[in-house]
Formats: sequence, C-alpha cells, structure tokens
Amino acid sequence: MSQHKKLSSRLAFNSPAVLGFAGICLAAMVLNGLTGGDSNRLLFSVYRAPLSDPLTWLRMVCHVFGHADWNYLLNNMMYILILGPMLEEKYGSADLILVMLATALLTGLINFVFFPGTMLLGASGIVFAMILLSSITRTREGAIPVTFLLVAILYIGQQVWQAVAVRDNVSYMAHIAGGAVGAGLGFALNRAGKRG
Repeated sequence: MSQHKKLSSRLAFNSPAVLGFAGICLAAMVLNGLTGGDSNRLLFSVYRAPLSDPLTWLRMVCHVFGHADWNYLLNNMMYILILGPMLEEKYGSADLILVMLATALLTGLINFVFFPGTMLLGASGIVFAMILLSSITRTREGAIPVTFLLVAILYIGQQVWQAVAVRDNVSYMAHIAGGAVGAGLGFALNRAGKRG
C-alpha cells in the first residue's frame, strides 16, 4: 500500500457543517484580502442599509463569515473547531446549522435595528452560542445543569462588564445574543428528544 493511501485512509470528514462553515470563513478572509476590504463591506458585514437592496438581506446572515483580521478569524475558528464537532455529533448537522443560522440572523437584525452606525462582522456570536449549547448537552428532563448556570452567569456578567468598561471594537451584543440562541435552542432540542 502506498504512503498516500495510508494517509488518506486516516482522514475523516467528521463534521461537515463545522468544516463547511470554517471553509467559507477562510474563503471570505482570502477574498477580503484580494479585494482590499471591499468584499467584507459588500457581503460579509451587516450595517444599516436600504431594505430594498437584496444585499442587505444577504448580509443579515453572511456577516458571520467575514472577519476583520487573521487573528480574529483564527481565535473564532479554534473555538468552533473544538466545540462544533461534538455538538454536530450530538444534534446532527441540520440542527447545528439551524443554531448558526438563527444566531447570524438574530445578531444581524439587532445590529441593523439598534446600532445603525456600526458595521458588524465575525463569528463570535456563533462561538458563544456553541459555548452555551455545549454546557447543556447532557440534560435530564426538566433539569437545569449547574454547569450551565455557572457558565451563563460568568459569561453574561463578563460580557456586560466588558460592554460597559472596555472601549474596543468587540460587539458584546453579538456575544450575548449568540449565547441566548445557544441556550434557548439547546433546551428546545433537548426537550425534543435530542439528549445525549
């Protein structure tokens, strides 16, 4: 058997939704570099724009693929590649895509309505959805895990503190909204019988 065949037999495309998402984010980052930032402004960020423009609606979801720089992209992808496969194995690709889509849409709409002068991009809302979702993956009927409560309290407290005390370009609203989507859909999916 050739060395190439041995190597290829060890690779497993184990998490198609997560790997596909990461691949799109990588392609968007490369495209943004090639266009001098134009692709992020045109497709991969959300901001107040006319609702009659079809790209406004596309950006409402596609902003999660764009990233301001390589460091931001790599930090988000590290969390997504760690948490995502476990969640995709438990809930399935379709439900994980639903969580990512709901997070993108909610954070896009909130930014569009409440922060008209701010351009939002990046997958950090999805990261925080996955963090909260992963903290409730083993839930008994009617039970709220203590680990979930601790993660939620620490996480929300940290995000509120940073939103008030730290002046940077991070959207803490996207983190909080993403966490809310992850927690809400996690409890809903567990109730629907997707428990581990």
